[in-house]
Amino acid sequence: MEIYKAEIEDGLGDLLSSTNSVAYCGVAKCFTPSTEEQESMKLIASEASDNKDQIDLFYLESVLVSTGWNKNDDVFDPKETFAARTTPEDKPFNFMHNEKDIIGHITGNRVVDFQGNAIAEETENPPTEFNILTTAVIYKEWSDVDQRQRIQKILAEIEEGKWFVSMECLFPNFDYALVDKTGGTRVIPREESSAFLTKHLRSYGGSGKYEDYRVGRLLRNLSFSGKGLVSKPANPRSVILEGNRFFDESEAQILTISSIKENDMSDLDKQIVDLRTELAEAKAANEALKEKVVAEQQAEFESKIQALEATIAEQAEAVKMKEEAIKEKEKAIKEKDEAIKKNNDDMKEKMEELRKMKKDAEMTKRKAQLEELGLETEEAEATLAEFEDADEDTFDKVATAVKKALMMEKKKAKHTPEHKEEEEKAVVKKEMAVKEKEKAIKEKEAKAEEELDSAEAGEEALEQVEPVEEVAIAELDEQEDPAESLRSVASEWLGSVLQTLPKQK
Repeated sequence: MEIYKAEIEDGLGDLLSSTNSVAYCGVAKCFTPSTEEQESMKLIASEASDNKDQIDLFYLESVLVSTGWNKNDDVFDPKETFAARTTPEDKPFNFMHNEKDIIGHITGNRVVDFQGNAIAEETENPPTEFNILTTAVIYKEWSDVDQRQRIQKILAEIEEGKWFVSMECLFPNFDYALVDKTGGTRVIPREESSAFLTKHLRSYGGSGKYEDYRVGRLLRNLSFSGKGLVSKPANPRSVILEGNRFFDESEAQILTISSIKENDMSDLDKQIVDLRTELAEAKAANEALKEKVVAEQQAEFESKIQALEATIAEQAEAVKMKEEAIKEKEKAIKEKDEAIKKNNDDMKEKMEELRKMKKDAEMTKRKAQLEELGLETEEAEATLAEFEDADEDTFDKVATAVKKALMMEKKKAKHTPEHKEEEEKAVVKKEMAVKEKEKAIKEKEAKAEEELDSAEAGEEALEQVEPVEEVAIAELDEQEDPAESLRSVASEWLGSVLQTLPKQK
């Protein structure tokens, strides 16, 4: 069976892998087939008459399965079930579902409607409501004395109605059958987009409900794999197979997952479902008790009925109160989530603006530093672009190297009075420019401090944001020091820049 992502996330992967079968029980009844029944059921023998009245065989007949929607919310579609009608033949009959304790085998099957009328196997249009009956034999004679005595005891108890026959059905896949409040039927194919519905199925621990729908498991590609003789069935036919609700896929509307939306149940929701189940069970017990009181001693049990009705009323009121509490809680949670999200978004945007302002201020400061050393504006901007990501220590080394290089060029240059005058004017001009830039930097830093103070007010909200781990360059094991590498690149770059610098006059 293919298992989808949603089912794995819901913790159902292992359960789906190990439970691609269902088992139901029916009462084991003694059966001596007539000649006509032997022929219709294709008993295991070359000639049906040759298999009659074998002294070492004990004959059994039981209902294998009925079409429709049973009380376990498994759906046996007429078309799927009829196609699997012959699969029980020649399958083993074991004791208590122990595959190592084979006590007989299945001999044949036949299809009958709910009134017991036989249905021809070759029919192309079988009815929507029918049963599959199977026959089986138990081996009476054994060489082992203990085994023979055990079987004789079991056969006697079968005749007393103490044993049941349990069927097992294999299925490699299933879809979802839905019934609304009006009785309308729908089918949703099981696929990746619809797999979230699996957790709502009763077979996998769900409530059997999804929103306003009752959800069942529509079994596909059925194969009946055998029978077991069981003493205390969990699901006897009187509980499971009788009273199946009608369900025919051919009359159902086929839906896609776009037709519905998922609505996961909270723990409180599940409590409500449990309470409702308890209420239904209490009401059923109350009705049964009323019938018994009428038949036996109504006066004696009247007080017990009143107590049960009071309990039902209390439980109904509890359900109502919990439903109202759920609505209020969901509303509060939604409003809180929206407020937190907005606050986080605003804070992230503000911090990003603050980081950009600080970055711009740092670049402006560095540019002013380079211009103060003697670089032209274009040269300073080119240097900043080359070393934009350098740390403070590395940039200081670059600035120092630029300063030394410029000083060396000045020493080599021939100074003239005209040059000296021009140089002094340039120095005064650059000093004024530096002062203006320093003033601008201080204004940006002051604005940044104001933004930072504002950001600190939202520190509590930001505590929920997962911090980004910063790894210090010096702590990287067995790797080249990034700062040293950057200094090397700076040195090479500086050499190329100095070659292009104009000579001082």
